Amino acid sequence: MDIIQLDREEAMKMLQETDDHSLIVKIKKMLAKKKKDWWDDLTEEQKKELELGFKEFERGEVVSYESILQRHGLR
Repeated sequence: MDIIQLDREEAMKMLQETDDHSLIVKIKKMLAKKKKDWWDDLTEEQKKELELGFKEFERGEVVSYESILQRHGLR
């Protein structure tokens, strides 16, 4: 039996033996949370803009951070 299985069984035993309702609720919420990808929260327009930027980067169409600072008189 691997360490994950051992930990899982130990945690289930502890959960079964507890009478702490708030702990049970917290564990349920934690396990129910779906990890979201920030990409899914973007609008289609934002996704298109980023994809365009990725393609420009791949083609070597980039501007250095330093040149932007110079252009705007910040260096």
